Amino acid sequence: MLALGLAAGFGGVGAAQAGEIRIGSVLSATGPAAFLGDPEEKTLKLYAEEINKAGGINGDTIKLVIYDDGGDADKARTFATRLVEEDKVAAVLGGTTSGTTMAMVPVFEDAEMPFISFAGAVGIVEPTKKWVFKTPHTDRMACEKIFEDLKKQNLTKVGIISGTDGFGKSMRDQCVKVNAKYDVEIVAEETYGPRDSDMTAQLTNLKGAPGIQALVNPGMGQGPAIVTRNVRQLGIALPLYQSHGVASKSFIELAGDAAEGVRLPAAAILVAEKLPDSDPQKAIALGYKTSYEAATKGQVSTFGGHAFDALFILKGALERAKSSDAAKIRDEIEKTTGFIGTAGIFNMTPADHMGLDLTAFKMLEVRSGDWTLVE
Repeated sequence: MLALGLAAGFGGVGAAQAGEIRIGSVLSATGPAAFLGDPEEKTLKLYAEEINKAGGINGDTIKLVIYDDGGDADKARTFATRLVEEDKVAAVLGGTTSGTTMAMVPVFEDAEMPFISFAGAVGIVEPTKKWVFKTPHTDRMACEKIFEDLKKQNLTKVGIISGTDGFGKSMRDQCVKVNAKYDVEIVAEETYGPRDSDMTAQLTNLKGAPGIQALVNPGMGQGPAIVTRNVRQLGIALPLYQSHGVASKSFIELAGDAAEGVRLPAAAILVAEKLPDSDPQKAIALGYKTSYEAATKGQVSTFGGHAFDALFILKGALERAKSSDAAKIRDEIEKTTGFIGTAGIFNMTPADHMGLDLTAFKMLEVRSGDWTLVE
C-alpha cells in the first residue's frame, strides 16, 4: 500500500521535481505492529505538512513516499529496494520493528542511503553502520534502567519471560549480558510466541522458581498485555516490569486493571504534563503531545515520538547540508548534537548513531489507569 504525504527537500538526486525532495518511509501501519506504525505514519504526515506550510526547508518542499509492510520483513526489504531503485528518495525514515529494520539495513548500506530507524534493538546501531541511525532507546538501555530500579529496591532475583519476536529475543539477550553489572540474578526464564494467547503455564513455572522476587517481560505487541493479565489471574504478587516496547496507552487498555502497578522505562512523552518545568524536554514533549492529539483525536505514544525525532533530526541535517547529496546528509545526521527530542537529548558521534544515554529514560508506573513518574 502506498501512501503519499508531504516532506522536505532540495533539487537534485532524490528530488521528484525542482524544489522538492523525496523522503522515503517503510512502516508497519497495519498488522500486528500497527499500534507502533500507525502513530509513526500519522506523525510523519502531520509534521511534514507543518514544515511545508512554514516554507519547507530552505524554501524547498518535502514529499513523503510511505509504504506499509504490515510487519512483514520480506515486504519491508522489497519496499526498501523500491525506494532506492524506483522512487529515488534522498533518505529513509522508518523501520517500525527491529525485524523489519534489520531486513532493510543491508539495502540501505549497499545503496549508501541515510536511514533513521524507529526500532529498539541495539543491533541496529551496534556495531556502528555507516548509513544507519536510530531514535528510540535501545533494549540494552531498557534492561539497565529496569535493573537499576530493582537494585534500588533490593530486589536481586528475577525471572524473565520474553517474546520470541526480534525485539523480545534481542532485549532478553541484552538483559542476560548486563544483569551482573547490577548484582541481579536471573533465576528462571520462559518464552512465548507472537501468536500465543495464554502464558499461564510459563508464569506458573516462574512463580515456583526458588527465591524469585520480580518478573521482567521483554516483549512488544499484545504478548506483554496477556502476560500482565495472566500474572494477576494467577495471583502472582511479584513486581512486574515491562519494556519500552509497550509504551503507549493501548497497553494499559489491553491489560485492563491488571496493569496497575506495572513499571517500565519509557520516554518523557508519556508524562509530558507531569515533568518539572526545569526539564528541557518538557516543552518539546508537551508540544508534540498537544499537536498530535488535536490532529488525530487519538492518544500520543512514544512510537510516534520516534518518528517526530527522526524527522526533525533529518530536517536539521538537510538545513546544514544545503544539499540532497546522500553523503552530505549522512555526515550532518552524524553531527547531530544537543537536539532535544521526545526521547531525550541526542548527541550523535561517528561511534554512536543513536546519541542517547540512560538519563533519557524515565521509570514509569501505571497508577489508576495512567502513567506516573516513579522518580
